Amino acid sequence: MTRTEGRIRLAMHAGFFLLLAASASRFVVRHGMDGATPTLLALCGVLGAGYAVGAVLWDVLGHRGRLAWLAAVVVCWLALVAAAPSFAWCAVPLFFAALRLLSPRAALAAVVVITGAVIFAGLLLADRVDPSLVLAPVAVAAMAAVIFLELQRLIGELVRTRGELADTQRAAGVLEERERLSREIHDTLAQGLTSMGILLQAADRQWDTAPGDARRHLRQAAVAANLDEARHFVRALAPPALASASLPAALGELAGGEGTGPRVRFRTEGAEYPVDVDAQAALLRVAQGAVANAREHAGAATVMVTLTYLDDAVSLDVADDGSGFDPGAAASARGRGYGLRAMRDRLAEVGGTLAVESAPGAGTVVAATVPRGAARRSAPEDGERPWYG
Repeated sequence: MTRTEGRIRLAMHAGFFLLLAASASRFVVRHGMDGATPTLLALCGVLGAGYAVGAVLWDVLGHRGRLAWLAAVVVCWLALVAAAPSFAWCAVPLFFAALRLLSPRAALAAVVVITGAVIFAGLLLADRVDPSLVLAPVAVAAMAAVIFLELQRLIGELVRTRGELADTQRAAGVLEERERLSREIHDTLAQGLTSMGILLQAADRQWDTAPGDARRHLRQAAVAANLDEARHFVRALAPPALASASLPAALGELAGGEGTGPRVRFRTEGAEYPVDVDAQAALLRVAQGAVANAREHAGAATVMVTLTYLDDAVSLDVADDGSGFDPGAAASARGRGYGLRAMRDRLAEVGGTLAVESAPGAGTVVAATVPRGAARRSAPEDGERPWYG
């Protein structure tokens, strides 16, 4: 039961008891406590008690129990109306109960019976026949039926819309998590495994001629770093390189940690200031991806990584002297350009931008910029677990 439906039901219950009390008081005022008044008041008490039992035990009764309750209440009310027409005022709450519990045909029949009782009561009390005594109850019954059915329809649409919205949000969350995992796998495990392959190939070439160098390459191909990266991104944590070091230190480690491939240099410009951890992670991942592309695809001899602290932003430039490429052709080629797209998506999450300058034979420059003070737009609050945890 929705909150709106609960409020409507409460209003109908309260209206029934108020109208029942008003009808009883009106009968007592007009007829006093003599004659049949005590019997009618007793019947009125039975009706009120029976209605209250159904209202309180609504969820316990079940559908069949509610139907039996409605039938008993309507029969008792019809007996009261036949003896004292003023009790016809209780008709509207009974309209809603019948419309809610019965099938359309049964509800229509119940409304006709209740409306007929109201018309009978009005004609019985009137001194002369008046068309309004017939038309007014019919109009009230029609309005009550239409209003209730429309409310039921709107409530049903609201429940369906809320369910569809929840499904859409969940699907969006799943898609966002898949995108995050694909970026992390591309930037960490895939590149780490590629580096391992390069080191193992170098070890194989030098196995007989330079066994010392071959063993060094084998040690560098250890998977401990990749396992650490996997644990961190599965838990949605920052890269392990940033767990105990600053961004410049992590980039310096990246520049000095390559055993094969191009020579990577690193420098900083400007006065260092605190940067949000999500922005640091995005810049580090961009640097890792750009260096890996220069090593694996461009055949570069030298890569220059520059981290610049500007007044209003932090800028990262990764320039290589490799073979270069056509950025437009790479973006449109099937199965290519995912790394650059992942970089852009990662930077967009922290309000940053990515620019790529390259041409065949002219090397490549990847420039990432993050505004100062930028933070992840949809990060969970402190202590809040991600939905996928």
